[in-house]
Amino acid sequence: MNWDFKNAEELLKLCREKDMPVSEVMIRREMQLGVTRREAILDRIDENLRVMNTAVDRPISEPVRSMGGLIGGEANKLNKLDESKAICGPVIHRAIVNALAVAETNASMGVIVAAPTAGSAGVLPAVLMSMYESYDISMDAMRRGLINAGAIGYIITRNGSVAGAEAGCQAEVGSASAMAASALVEMMGGTPEQCCDAASIALSNLLGLACDPVRGLVEVPCQTRNAIGAVGAYTAAELAMAGVGPHIPLDEMIQITYDVGRALPESLRETAKGGCAVAPSLCAECSREAAWQKARAHL
Repeated sequence: MNWDFKNAEELLKLCREKDMPVSEVMIRREMQLGVTRREAILDRIDENLRVMNTAVDRPISEPVRSMGGLIGGEANKLNKLDESKAICGPVIHRAIVNALAVAETNASMGVIVAAPTAGSAGVLPAVLMSMYESYDISMDAMRRGLINAGAIGYIITRNGSVAGAEAGCQAEVGSASAMAASALVEMMGGTPEQCCDAASIALSNLLGLACDPVRGLVEVPCQTRNAIGAVGAYTAAELAMAGVGPHIPLDEMIQITYDVGRALPESLRETAKGGCAVAPSLCAECSREAAWQKARAHL
């Protein structure tokens, strides 16, 4: 039996033929192509979940300033928000806190799981950990959620892009949101078709998002976009499980996202030459910082 698949259509065909969820097909693929034991795969998944959990927890309890100095302490601040003022409700609020926290861990040289990239590393753990904290989710369901996300990430990487420098932030946070949306659906008992529908919706919702890092650092506006990606994943998953289809199959949406990304001007693809990166107020701040550093060098 050949467990390899090149796109969502082939993945869904395997799921239907074998009556298996996305995660199980992905495990079989990894076992076959990597000549890897199931136990070894699950051990690696557990380690990734452990790293994700630490990346979420540490900035909340021990805020650390980023290397570039643009962010730090946001997760802790939001975590302390009075429950009566948490507009989004407990689950979404938790996801936003978690996403900010992982972005802070990344920007302060902490250890993260690039899922699929460092710049979008907050989305998937934000969703997984908020589900674990808010619902009666088993560790096995958590593992399968992460494996499911890996299958979607693999398909996007193979047929599109997850690189901001190639296709904008839609390729990074957009892909992460699609991965998280699909994971949510499987964790909540949805079908493989609903997983792919959720991923397509998530991608379409962030279509055209520029990659415009201030000072060329993965800090601003990257941190809050991770939060948006996490919230978008919840939205896409709920829509898909309710039968609100994406109208565009996942494979087509991946190609559309890639085409739009390639059409973005160079200034909006991680060069820090456009978008938020050239906001006058932030550029003035950068100039003051540069002047200060120059003065310090001559002391």
